[in-house]
Amino acid sequence: MTTDTARQEVAETRLVDPVEQNPGFHRTESKIAVAGHPIHAMLVAFPIALTTCTLGADLLYWWTGDLFWARAALWASGAGFLFGVLAGIAGTVELLLVPGIRARSASWTHFIIAVMLLSILGANWGYRLTGYEQAVLPYGLLLSLFAVSFTGFTGWHGGKLVFEYQIGVSSTGS
Repeated sequence: MTTDTARQEVAETRLVDPVEQNPGFHRTESKIAVAGHPIHAMLVAFPIALTTCTLGADLLYWWTGDLFWARAALWASGAGFLFGVLAGIAGTVELLLVPGIRARSASWTHFIIAVMLLSILGANWGYRLTGYEQAVLPYGLLLSLFAVSFTGFTGWHGGKLVFEYQIGVSSTGS
């Protein structure tokens, strides 16, 4: 067998990327947008910030013992969860409506991690509803640390979709 024949056989056995083969999958503009700005991208800033604020309030309560910070963590965790649900609904609709998003495995990875994050945020808030002062140490603080870690992990994958695959980015610049 010659080297040219061997190379041809290797080239024929390589996997084909279905995204590259289907031009429709390159259309990844947002379907849920206001004036061209994706709603999911607008909403995710709130749960990210509020999750971080929950951790900050927990740490300040642990440091100062001031009941205000335990109450602030309760409100921040609740608002973070609710905004997360709204962002999740917008993201899920995008995932299901846009073939170019749905075709990429990274989109599904981001979706699954985000759903797991929502469950952590909901557990953190629900745990605090039973008594916000008693809930902070140690389990509320641990849930907050876990939530911030998952927020970073989820955001990393969401950023990968935007920056590497141009998901939700307008191709016309408008």
